[in-house]
Amino acid sequence: MKLSRYNDIPLISIILVAINVIIFIICNFTGTLLYNAGKLSVVQVVLEKEYLRIIWSMFLHSDLNHIFNNMLILFFLGAMIEKEVGHFRYLLFYFLSGIGGNLLSLLSKVMANDWSASIGASGAVFGLDGVLLALVLFSNRRMSNVTPLRVIFMILYSLYNGFTGRNIDNAAHIGGLLTGFIAGIFMCIIENRKRSRI
Repeated sequence: MKLSRYNDIPLISIILVAINVIIFIICNFTGTLLYNAGKLSVVQVVLEKEYLRIIWSMFLHSDLNHIFNNMLILFFLGAMIEKEVGHFRYLLFYFLSGIGGNLLSLLSKVMANDWSASIGASGAVFGLDGVLLALVLFSNRRMSNVTPLRVIFMILYSLYNGFTGRNIDNAAHIGGLLTGFIAGIFMCIIENRKRSRI
């Protein structure tokens, strides 16, 4: 297989979706075991210093609808971005966004004296929206049928659904979105500087 054809395969997106689905299936057979070990909670992370929960919670989902929505967006949006930025940078953006989203979630809970726990890949998925927005605003790439207006509308619609829904960690969404957007801007700046030197 040629290298260019390999780069077009959304390998990381497929792997991330597969891992999330496998963990969800395991959760259905183990009850609350994995949820208790990985949920994002102020008590466990801030007070008990279980910092890895910031990552583990990204792979836990509450029900079939929760994981289906996240994985559907992750696969199709992720495949598009992975093709544009490459496998390694895509994986980096995904985890940075998820971590950024969870950190803002923890901060908002501490400020609100909220002791509830949260789970899900939504922060990382919203981060991909942020990366896409950075690409269409600051990159010289040509992405068919992707315009700043469409991306902004998609983001606003997703945020609206979050704020009008129940039991949604909107702080994680916003944190992931901002982290992905900022990381995407940095990538575009570096790429544009490299092109200007050529």
